[in-house]
Amino acid sequence: MLDTLQNLMRPPAGMDFDFSQPPGEPALAPAGGVSWRVFANPVALFVGGVTAVLLELAEPSVRSGVWDHSSFQRDPVTRLRRTGFAAMMTVYGPRPAAEKMIAHVTRMHGRVAGTTPDGTAYRADDPRLLDWVHATAAFGFTEAYHRYVHALSAQEKDAAFAEGQAAARLYGAVDAPASWKEWQALLETTAPGLEGSNILADFMRIMEHAAILPAPLRWLQRLLVRAAVEIAPEPVRSLPQLRGRGLRTGEATLVRMLARTAGLLPLGDMPPAQAARRLAGAGGKRRPG
Repeated sequence: MLDTLQNLMRPPAGMDFDFSQPPGEPALAPAGGVSWRVFANPVALFVGGVTAVLLELAEPSVRSGVWDHSSFQRDPVTRLRRTGFAAMMTVYGPRPAAEKMIAHVTRMHGRVAGTTPDGTAYRADDPRLLDWVHATAAFGFTEAYHRYVHALSAQEKDAAFAEGQAAARLYGAVDAPASWKEWQALLETTAPGLEGSNILADFMRIMEHAAILPAPLRWLQRLLVRAAVEIAPEPVRSLPQLRGRGLRTGEATLVRMLARTAGLLPLGDMPPAQAARRLAGAGGKRRPG
């Protein structure tokens, strides 16, 4: 069951990449850091990613950019796998490959522009929007790990944000939060403009019913979506499309059991294990925390 979820960490078709090469090449995120631990857990990766998107879709300009200029509505599974691969590359990939991938993404962002339904013009390369997207991702993954895998100290939460600064700058998120306190300040500033929408409801429907996991495991998929809603901060968790759709009684314990069990699974030839071998040298056995 959990190995099926773990497979979501693999690169999508046509994007195969050997994270074990070249030997000794560092990643953007420090080897053995908090980020390496967080992204090695498939439950934290899935839950945190959904939470991040909930926060992104609550911001009107980001929502329009994501929904109007991506393939998510047509092919959510491929889109999710591509996003997951980008996360793996950003955290575990050799720096030159990660920089090349991010440069490609930023070029694509430079071509994305439009107008929200209320007439507000937006550009995907607006630093304000990029700061929010980067911050919500850092929050989602970190909080999912903290709540469902292992509790993180205040210093570890700060480190998770700080470790993402190199990637944030490459993406153009020049003022992305570098600590938990800075994240809370950004959330407080942004909160008055966050809102619900039919798009948020559509996203929830897709995440609950799309064939992301095999049909017999669709119950697990819906459980993890509820876990993502559960950790969304206010005011997002109380938006009409999300209100009452968090975890039910006893389900938090089940999610923790699943997440902690997932952390014990062999990483095999997944990107975190390949990256550990790259940094440890030929024949290295080191595994992300």
